[in-house]
Amino acid sequence: MYLPLRYIGWWLVLLGLVVLPAEAQPSGQQPAVFEGLDVDEHLGERIPTDLVFRNASGDAVALDDYLGQDKPVILHFLYHDCPMLCNLLLDGLTRTLKEMEWTPGNQFDVLTVSFNAADTPEQAARQKESYIKILNRPEAANGWHYLTGDDAAIQGLTEAVGFKYRWVEESQQFAHPALLMFLSPDGTVTRYLYGLEYPPRDVRAALVEAADGTIGTTVDRLLLFCLQYDPDANSYVADAQNLMKLGGLLTVLALVTTLFILWRREKRNQDARAVIAQHFSH
Repeated sequence: MYLPLRYIGWWLVLLGLVVLPAEAQPSGQQPAVFEGLDVDEHLGERIPTDLVFRNASGDAVALDDYLGQDKPVILHFLYHDCPMLCNLLLDGLTRTLKEMEWTPGNQFDVLTVSFNAADTPEQAARQKESYIKILNRPEAANGWHYLTGDDAAIQGLTEAVGFKYRWVEESQQFAHPALLMFLSPDGTVTRYLYGLEYPPRDVRAALVEAADGTIGTTVDRLLLFCLQYDPDANSYVADAQNLMKLGGLLTVLALVTTLFILWRREKRNQDARAVIAQHFSH
């Protein structure tokens, strides 16, 4: 049976957190623990950048400190005592970053935000150190930020991006979706990518999109022109209409180039004939 990527994280949490009697879940129904946990996408909306958190060093920082620097931002949520899903998400993101030429702190930043107000900067610092080592790029520490905060700050940010989570009393753990969110340099939500594995091409395209083409090469911008995000596939796919436009443009350019080459060739031949004629006229 095909399972959409955006639901993989939920079912992993279900397997790890809750064992429900078969008779309690009629066929086709979503387990009660996940009711209301779908993400409300707030594309095009700006997050409240004055919310204050604590960084991995324990310093108070506002989200403004990580925005407005002409760099897009990858935002995702976790909590540090998560026994499975959060680590799988971090593992998948780190694998993607290792395959990319770009590095956090250079072309983009990453905000890893805990949605558990009980988490501490010390926990964040340990996890940050661990994943920077796995990434094997020490310089990424300047652009991969781990934040913890109080309930007010957490709710302000999670509600702004439509991220939902729930405390499961039976297992004493949180149920939550797994995804990455992309923010423009001014904090506008531009894209959601769901799941635990993120193809580097999709992440790079989402970053170029979030930056409105101000990062990356001309090839990146051309590639983004030829791609369109498909929410059903949870990926960037070929945009047939733009490919046709590009194909038509390339055809015209090829025709113009061919005509120019033929004109130059004919002109050289005419010039050569004129020189020969002038030579024999003398």
